[in-house]
Amino acid sequence: MAETLRKTVPVIRNEGVAVTEECNLSRRALLGGVSGWLSALTVGPVFAHAAPRAASEPAENSRLERAFQLRVQAARAQRERMVPDHRANGDEKELPDYLASFTKALPHDDRGIVDQRAYEVLLAALEDGDPEAFEVVPLGGHARLANPQAALAFDLLGPDPSQLSLPPAPRFASAEMAGELVELYWHALLRDVPFSAYSTDPRVDRACDDLSHLTDFRGPKRGGKVTPETLFRGTTEGDLTGPYVSQFLWKRIPYLPMWVEQTMRTCVPALDYLGDPAHWLAIQNGGLGGVNSFRDRPRYVRAGRDLGEYVHRDFSYQSYLGACLMLFRFGVPVDGGNPYKHSRTQSPFSTFGQPYLISLLAIVSQLALRAAWFQKWQVHRRLRPEEAAGRVHHHLIGSARYPLHQDALDSAAVAATQERQSNLMLCSAYPEGCPVHPSYPAAHAVIAGASVTVLKAFFDESYVVPEPIEATPEGLALQPYRGEPLTVGGELNKLASNIAIGRDFAGVHYRSDAVAGLALGEELALAVLAEARGTGNEMFTGFSVRRFDGRRVDV
Repeated sequence: MAETLRKTVPVIRNEGVAVTEECNLSRRALLGGVSGWLSALTVGPVFAHAAPRAASEPAENSRLERAFQLRVQAARAQRERMVPDHRANGDEKELPDYLASFTKALPHDDRGIVDQRAYEVLLAALEDGDPEAFEVVPLGGHARLANPQAALAFDLLGPDPSQLSLPPAPRFASAEMAGELVELYWHALLRDVPFSAYSTDPRVDRACDDLSHLTDFRGPKRGGKVTPETLFRGTTEGDLTGPYVSQFLWKRIPYLPMWVEQTMRTCVPALDYLGDPAHWLAIQNGGLGGVNSFRDRPRYVRAGRDLGEYVHRDFSYQSYLGACLMLFRFGVPVDGGNPYKHSRTQSPFSTFGQPYLISLLAIVSQLALRAAWFQKWQVHRRLRPEEAAGRVHHHLIGSARYPLHQDALDSAAVAATQERQSNLMLCSAYPEGCPVHPSYPAAHAVIAGASVTVLKAFFDESYVVPEPIEATPEGLALQPYRGEPLTVGGELNKLASNIAIGRDFAGVHYRSDAVAGLALGEELALAVLAEARGTGNEMFTGFSVRRFDGRRVDV
């Protein structure tokens, strides 16, 4: 007779209540899943010359025992972390028809409202965690949900994803949500305006005036107003200094012995997608998009459309790997906490050296994805901007009534969008529209927050970037930048914001997705760095990092 084991698993429901449920784990499931993992731990190469440990050697003094104790101590430390009370904004529970929840790829009616039964099958699968339950979620077309089971995965390094938290996303009917939608309409309208032309383009002035008069807009301002110098920028230290684009997206990358110019295939201007209601509905139902059209010459990032395409094609820690290699090439001093900074006889390599840092970037980027997926699928399930704009469109044409804040209906951005395309759909820079996973937080932003925090921990953030540059308005060349000095810390912060807000330019995320994602990634990286402190042999007292909000923390 098959043996049955019992285990407990945490389940986080959308309204934020953490519970513990029991589920059955059959012997077949145990053999199919756990045994492979145990085999990986116990089966390996056997060396005939490896002498067994002497019987007289005390186990507690062996290296193996010390390694075991380090792992136990790390696990205990993480277990003692506070488990937050995960709270969503309440829209999924309180608003009808799941109108403020992410439903792309499921079947919808003509207004883009999800089939309630289909969405509830998805909710049941997320709550139950049974892999087979995900296989019966009804889909509306060919597009498949993006890896919802990753939200249920565990990690063996750093805190469990359930131990990191985010504030609730803005409510659908809130003034903050309205402000984010208005900014997104302006992102779409100004995608092809070079960043260097913001101070002279009259459309930029109209956008600044519109955003300045919103009830609750959270972007940076000067003198209480959005200006061409603050438009679409992030809120970290360094974001408002110098050009919009970080030096780490312009300078050559030293993949030695090669040098890589950061020119890229840029998309043709004024070609957007999902601006037609029929196409929009087909994409919501899981229809497949087309492909981008590209210019014939590669260019440097110099406008929102370019930045949006960069974060359309990049791999997880691509820009941070490039920044890391540049910083080593620049000869930037390491952080004062690095134990090899003042060593007379040793230099770093496998620990505290270039291979160590490069591997750490890969590690935290993967952990960041897991943390993001937990929040997206298990807690918040926020609708994407293209879904929200569909609500605006159907509300204003009278085919539905939704609890939208008046700021989202009266803005100059809505009027300009209506004038351009005769509807209120949010034009996407991507033929397929947004990815098939919820909006909050932006995974690009979580990876950015984690990776940039690791780089700031490793290098001297006050070091001035040598020979700063900027792209010409056409993006075909680089020229010297002659403004105020740009520091490593400020340009790394700006890089994180560029990557996070680049997804906003494409129309697939909101500002709060970016801001919350950076904070989540930063918190994750600090926890991983703290856990790694005890694994080396060096006299190491910790790194010093200036957080995105300017506070300095020792880790």
